[in-house]
Amino acid sequence: APQALEATRKFYAPRKWDCAQAFSVVYAHDYQQPMAISQVLPALVGRSYLDVAGRYCAATKDMSPSQQLPLSPVLGTHGVPRAPIQVHYSITNTLQGKHFHYSTSVTVPSGSTLLQVMEVAAEENPQTFSFQMEQTSWGPYVTSIHGLAGSMDDRTYWQFLSAENALDEGVGIYKPHDGEHIQAVFSTY
Repeated sequence: APQALEATRKFYAPRKWDCAQAFSVVYAHDYQQPMAISQVLPALVGRSYLDVAGRYCAATKDMSPSQQLPLSPVLGTHGVPRAPIQVHYSITNTLQGKHFHYSTSVTVPSGSTLLQVMEVAAEENPQTFSFQMEQTSWGPYVTSIHGLAGSMDDRTYWQFLSAENALDEGVGIYKPHDGEHIQAVFSTY
C-alpha cells in the first residue's frame, strides 16, 4: 500500500513529506517478523532497506517504539504473573472428506499468541486439535489441523477468523483477548 500511494502521490493532494507522521503509523503496529519490517521500511523511505538507517527523521517521544523486555509465557513485565484469559477455539471443515466441527475453551495467560492457544488445545485434546505447521520467513504457517492439510493443488488452506473476520496477523503474533472466539476454517482460495 505505501508503494502504491508513493507511485500515485501526484494524483492525490500533493504535500510535503511528513517523515514523523509516516513512521508513527509504522510504530503503531507491532512488527515482530523481520520479513514484515523489511517490506515496510523501504516503501516509507523510498530507498532500499540498507539505506533506511541513514534517514534522519525528527519524531516526538510519543512516536518512538516502546522498548519492552520480552515477556515470559506466564510472567509479564517486572515478573508479575499475567492474569489468565479464556479463549474459545473451534475447527471446521465442510469442504473435503468427512466434515467436522469441534470446539473447546482453553485458559492461557493474557498476552498469549494464537499459536499458544492452539498448543494448549492440542495438549488437552490431541486427537481432535492436533496440528502441524512450518516456519516461514513470515512466521509460523499452519499446514494441517485434525489431520487435514491444505493443498496448493486443491487451493485449500486453514483460515483463522474472529467474529467472522479474517485475522490480519499470523498465529505466531495474533494475541486473542479474554472471551474471544477464534475459528479455524478449512477454506479455498
